[in-house]
Amino acid sequence: MSKKLVIVGGVAGGATAAARARRLSEDAEIIIFERGPDVAFANCGLPYHIGGQIAERRKLLVQTQAGLAARFNLDIRVRSEVIAIDRAARKLRVRDLARGHEYEETYDVLLLAPGAIPLRPPLPGINHPRVFTLRNMVDMDRIKQTVDGGAKSAVIVGGGFIGLELAENLTRRGLSVTLVELLPQVLPTFDPELAAGVQQALARHGVRLMLQTQATGFDDAAGRVRLRLSSGAELEADLVVVAVGVRPDTQLARDAGLELDERGALVVDQHMRTSDPCIYAVGDAVQVQDAVLGGPTLVPLAGPANRQARIAADNIFGRQSKFRGVQGTAIVRVFDTTAAQTGASEKVLRRRGVPYRRVYVHRGHHADYYPGAERMTIKLLFAPDGGRVLGAQIVGGAGVDKRIDVLALAIQAGMTVYDLEEAELAYAPQFGAAKDPINIVGFVAANLLRGDEEFVYAEELPDASRDQYVILDVRSPAEYEAGCVPGAKLLPLSELRRRWQELPRDRQIVTYCQVGQRAYYANRFLRQKGLRPLNLAGGLTTYRLVHAMPPAASGTYARDSMGTSVAAR
Repeated sequence: MSKKLVIVGGVAGGATAAARARRLSEDAEIIIFERGPDVAFANCGLPYHIGGQIAERRKLLVQTQAGLAARFNLDIRVRSEVIAIDRAARKLRVRDLARGHEYEETYDVLLLAPGAIPLRPPLPGINHPRVFTLRNMVDMDRIKQTVDGGAKSAVIVGGGFIGLELAENLTRRGLSVTLVELLPQVLPTFDPELAAGVQQALARHGVRLMLQTQATGFDDAAGRVRLRLSSGAELEADLVVVAVGVRPDTQLARDAGLELDERGALVVDQHMRTSDPCIYAVGDAVQVQDAVLGGPTLVPLAGPANRQARIAADNIFGRQSKFRGVQGTAIVRVFDTTAAQTGASEKVLRRRGVPYRRVYVHRGHHADYYPGAERMTIKLLFAPDGGRVLGAQIVGGAGVDKRIDVLALAIQAGMTVYDLEEAELAYAPQFGAAKDPINIVGFVAANLLRGDEEFVYAEELPDASRDQYVILDVRSPAEYEAGCVPGAKLLPLSELRRRWQELPRDRQIVTYCQVGQRAYYANRFLRQKGLRPLNLAGGLTTYRLVHAMPPAASGTYARDSMGTSVAAR
């Protein structure tokens, strides 16, 4: 007997599940209800159509209603809102938004893919016609129409992925853009010293950044918007986009009595089955398991939604399949800078009380001698007992995507920092280096675990405690004069062997260079002379990020004091 599968919601979760279900069963009756006018669109591309980088709107339509229906023999009903679920009778109450009437539809199996709703905080004036959120193509059209109509200025409230993408694209359209963020950093899921690189990119491209600032209300200003701030200041703009996060769109499930967690997300098992065995759920509306640390979490990303959809369809049609969880691999471009993450952040590890170690590496994305190498900063987090990779964040130019994907796969495979040392990756000078940044970060982490060096971190060097350290700059005099850690003494690596006995024995020595490599060479020498110096993790480059100092001049990250390429460890 064939099944009748009804899916509520399209896009990544619902449309993918329908296509997979048809591949598994030609006899099944499959209906998709989509509240909006588009059943399958690329919601990650919405900011880029506003910015003009995706010129043709139709390119965002992954599949049209007619095309998807014809290819997979589906009954697709757009502008149709499911307003109630009768679980006992296995019936839905559906409102036809185009015709204005309601009707009932039965199901054998129901799959919920409602997605998430942008948060609209209950602030005074939030319903001003020029205060927007961005969820779908209708929202996109409204924002773009306002921009096309001659808007000159915009305020983005929220510094997450969508807020940053909009800030870039509206700037590209020639608007003056201000970004307001409640937290002391953009990209809340990143650690602050990595987010600092993104903040520098925003500043370089003219985006005004107002951190630790909250929007408190909106007023009309002769058709424009006046935004009131927690500081008492006010901003006027032609449009405001509120991008402060999303929440699961689960009111339908709540009304039906399905189990939800404290954040309102649908609770599902590994098979994507809800508390009702005849109802499955996928996508941004469901609670998932943290694949790295364990325990429930909420990660609204398109990749996991697609995988959940396939797994749900498999189980509906008799194939035992399990969703193994989410590790939060994500990437965003902000002008000329890319930021990516996978696994646990340091903030999460601290909050969860999980032991960890960390290292920083600053490398070019390909061989130093080949023109055009762009710097990236890698932060790696790993277990102190055995070196299992727990998480990573990378900020830089070209090549960030390649390295974060390698590290994401390393986490999925349960690999250690010792495995990263031995990773064999493709090399030609225009693509990488004989010792790839992945190898280098493995070397540094493994050196730490083996006891070949010890680190002190930038935040552990406050001015008040400097008297307990001798901070030794082992770079060249020219580099030292161009900028150094406050209070540091210069002793170039080239002079260390003949002058090392000048160093005091009654104070802790901290060595540093631009990125940590020459300091490592210095430390290996001093250890063999009976001293136990510390290396400033990530060198002056990381120190500048942590302490919000201006970045060093470009081109110094991968070269020694003679201007030649330094050897890997």
